[in-house]
Amino acid sequence: MPKTMHAAVVTAFGKPLELQECAVHLPGPGQILVKTEACGVCHTDLHAAKGDWPLKPTPPFIPGHEAIGIVVALGAGVTIVKEGDRVGVPWLYSACGHCEYCLSAWETVCAEAKFGGYTQNGGFAEYVLADPNYVAHIPKELNPAEAAPLICAGITTYKGIKETEARPGEWIAISGCGGLGHLAIQYAKVMGLHVCAVDIDDGKLAHATRLGADMVINARAQNPGEVLKKAIGGGAHGVLITAPSLPAFKQGIEMTRKRGTCALVGLPPGEFPTPLFDIVANCITIRGSFVGTRIDMAECLQFAAEGKVKADIELQPLASINTIFERLEHGDVPSRVVLDFTDTKSDKIADEARAAKPAVPVHA
Repeated sequence: MPKTMHAAVVTAFGKPLELQECAVHLPGPGQILVKTEACGVCHTDLHAAKGDWPLKPTPPFIPGHEAIGIVVALGAGVTIVKEGDRVGVPWLYSACGHCEYCLSAWETVCAEAKFGGYTQNGGFAEYVLADPNYVAHIPKELNPAEAAPLICAGITTYKGIKETEARPGEWIAISGCGGLGHLAIQYAKVMGLHVCAVDIDDGKLAHATRLGADMVINARAQNPGEVLKKAIGGGAHGVLITAPSLPAFKQGIEMTRKRGTCALVGLPPGEFPTPLFDIVANCITIRGSFVGTRIDMAECLQFAAEGKVKADIELQPLASINTIFERLEHGDVPSRVVLDFTDTKSDKIADEARAAKPAVPVHA
């Protein structure tokens, strides 16, 4: 087992990540050590690195909550995974296991929940510690790069669709057709829903059509609520907002049918004013949806294992992380970027970076 590893480290909010050599920590009791094969890059990682949200991580830390890899070491007492298993280390790193939320399979809102790449070091590193009770078990049909986006973007959209309570044969509007939305469209179709895809990018809307969307609307050119209601009558039974855009939230309410549900998963900064009269008079439900539970994870991965859902991925080396973040910030990532830890070019560039700058200690 090596004593050190390459990692991309947030040393200060708003600063470029630094490629560093960090210690590999052996697993303690109840922990496992995972050798990273691939790790997806999520917009949440960018928020973490910038310190955008009220509950901030503590630098220095390693982002990344879509890590897929092989279990290489077990801490004392671990029995539910074994060395050689392929697992994913997701956003929900762990929870208390005994509160009212954990006992009712809502561990994502546990007050003691810990989050990968945020409150715990994550997958932008060659090795990552994990809690075996909360890792994703990756079906053998999925390779690491295919699986990586599913343990965040996949589960988030799948759970969000479930939270709309739209039934097979009904309509769902999906706002935002990028990294999350392109997966949401596929899950919705597999779940028997008619899909209206909404975006401001014609290229993404064309891709949405190829993925099976029954209707597309360019929100820059048309009013989505008016167009949708005219086309299907009454609006969508369910609406899923994946776009990190406040105008998209307003449009989402306008697209929601009477007694329908608008589920929110995008997290743009700012406040979300709601049209109270419309909400009350039309009996509309607005519901936040936060990633998904372990059973949601198993379900969303199984759809992919059966070939019914597939993430569009772009492979990049770890050394490209700051360029990837710049692209994310400017909306220049059409689907999902996955860091490939089998790319030897990344090692070479990281070695050069380490030689030029001393390492920053990172907590376990």
